[in-house]
Amino acid sequence: MKIAVVSSNGVDVDLHLGKGYSLYVYDYGDDDLTFVEHREVDIDLESQHQGSKVIKACEDCDVIIAAQFGFKSKIKADELNIKLVSDEGSVDEVLKAYIDHYNFMKN
Repeated sequence: MKIAVVSSNGVDVDLHLGKGYSLYVYDYGDDDLTFVEHREVDIDLESQHQGSKVIKACEDCDVIIAAQFGFKSKIKADELNIKLVSDEGSVDEVLKAYIDHYNFMKN
């Protein structure tokens, strides 16, 4: 499972999806989480409703975790079978919480 987190600094999940100019992508499989890459998205910080740009940059991901996201982004992600998750905190804590929940729901 490939997970993208929307983070300004790689340490905190701290950006709204529509302002997600910086993404950190991880791969989770066989109880192992591995950092894959940092991606940058061409976002105009003065404009709104740019979540579709971020989703397009994450088309190969299964999950995107952002501080917040809008309804239009949710619809777009659903169309691409990408799960959007809203959470805030350190990247490590947010990823651990999501993976723990995923594993709990899977069993």
